[in-house]
Amino acid sequence: MVSKDPNRGPVPAKVDVVIVGAGFGGMHMLHRLRNEGFSVVSFETASDVGGTWYWNNYPGARCDIDSAVYHYWFNDDVNKDWRWPERFSAQPEIFAYAKHAADKMDLRKDIRFNTRVTSAKWNEDTLEWQFETDQGDRVSARYFISAVGCLSAARLPDYDGLDDFKGEWYHTGRWPHEKVDFTGKRVVQIGTGSSGIQAAPVIAKDAAHLSVLQRTPQFSVPAQNCALTDEMMEQGKVAKQAMREMMQSDNPQPFFALAPKATFDDTPEQRQAHYEAVWAQGGAGMMMAYNDIMTDEAANEEVANFVRGKIREIVKDPETAELLCPTTYPFATKRICVDTGYFDTFNRDNVSLVDIKSDPIDRITAKGVRLKSGRELEADMIVFATGFDAMTGPIFNIDIAGTNGQKLRDKWEAGPRTYLGVTSEGFPNMFMLTGPGSPSVLSNVIFSNEQHVGWVADFLVNARAKGAKRIEAERASEDEWTNHVSDFAAQTLYLQAESWYLGANVPGKPRVFMPYVGGNAVYQKKIDEVASNDYAGFQIAV
Repeated sequence: MVSKDPNRGPVPAKVDVVIVGAGFGGMHMLHRLRNEGFSVVSFETASDVGGTWYWNNYPGARCDIDSAVYHYWFNDDVNKDWRWPERFSAQPEIFAYAKHAADKMDLRKDIRFNTRVTSAKWNEDTLEWQFETDQGDRVSARYFISAVGCLSAARLPDYDGLDDFKGEWYHTGRWPHEKVDFTGKRVVQIGTGSSGIQAAPVIAKDAAHLSVLQRTPQFSVPAQNCALTDEMMEQGKVAKQAMREMMQSDNPQPFFALAPKATFDDTPEQRQAHYEAVWAQGGAGMMMAYNDIMTDEAANEEVANFVRGKIREIVKDPETAELLCPTTYPFATKRICVDTGYFDTFNRDNVSLVDIKSDPIDRITAKGVRLKSGRELEADMIVFATGFDAMTGPIFNIDIAGTNGQKLRDKWEAGPRTYLGVTSEGFPNMFMLTGPGSPSVLSNVIFSNEQHVGWVADFLVNARAKGAKRIEAERASEDEWTNHVSDFAAQTLYLQAESWYLGANVPGKPRVFMPYVGGNAVYQKKIDEVASNDYAGFQIAV
């Protein structure tokens, strides 16, 4: 069918593979499969590549993983003429890198932008997936690969009265690419997760006044960002090589860069000095300062106390400092935040912290935000830093129906069930990159995407050589893996927090820990074993 968008290229009626999403995972998948001789078309809702780094264009948006390792690992040609300016690169640089990579690999000719896949339905008679898009396309393909990402379904505001608001409002996960000017404006920011913690210091510099509405305080550590030196880049190369060697070892460690000893192996004085050194180094390394922080409550509470002490040192007003100190969940069991001047922002005269735990939001009004107490916060702009429907939300934006018309949303009603985090029984020839049950958001996501791209591409090449037309996970294998993911998480402290890892930020969403906590190395060993055993756990039909 002819597209409704005349600026797009033609869409083939039939291909070997349809990829949904053109972030880092989708781009790599397209490059690899095309090189393997598959016919591929990729659909992307946005007007350009980049995925999360296209949409999350908010003030202060920055990666929390060092640039020296946050880029493609598989393609030195893409990296050789690229230079990262900072240790933790900002969104514009990462977005520019994604566009650079797309151009170097000549990917755009096979991507249809401004196109949302609305439905994907499995046809058992033809052993193909049938796709429809909002542009009127109808495409069939042997294989369906979801590269929609884990954090691309923004939780848009659901407060009463939003349509009454006379000012401007924005969501950090759907930020416009045109400049938003806060100069002289009264701004209300709702939410203090990672995006809110990054945005607040930047907004505060220009706003006449910024009110930060906080329901739950967050543990945040300083980025200690700086210009990226040649030495840091070399350290990144060493780290990548160490990770590759870890993947191939007989006894891989569960976490990248996990500390060699437990908390109480050191004296109190040694521990304090070590925490200070890690804090000064910057980045998310505090959660791995010792190897038992995420499994031992006493060890976790000690590092939590250290971070709370730092908050009290930075924030001058004692009452505000206490409101900013998390006390209801263990350290780093919500996604640890990495900030640049967040806590110091509350020392500014034009910034106030509003505790909406004790005085919740009642509604949005024409003038701003009204609380249950009747207090009204007048605003020219409202910034919703209200997060995402993580991991399952993006894939549920597509109406996916597998065998016998079963909807993926219905199958996962009580929580996602996958085999290896890449596929789900009842949905043949469908693969997910960084899906639930894989390391995904608990890792360097670019690296996790590369694990999946390599493994899935090898699987499809193997299936083609055998003449296979139908690949489906076995129910028993899926049950075993899903239980393993859950059991592994239960050995940690993660379940003690109401986090988006468990879907707790979305009303009505089942409370299931979705990512795999074993880490990339353990995970790689498992998927390699499956492949070497002729893809054990799958039914492969010729």
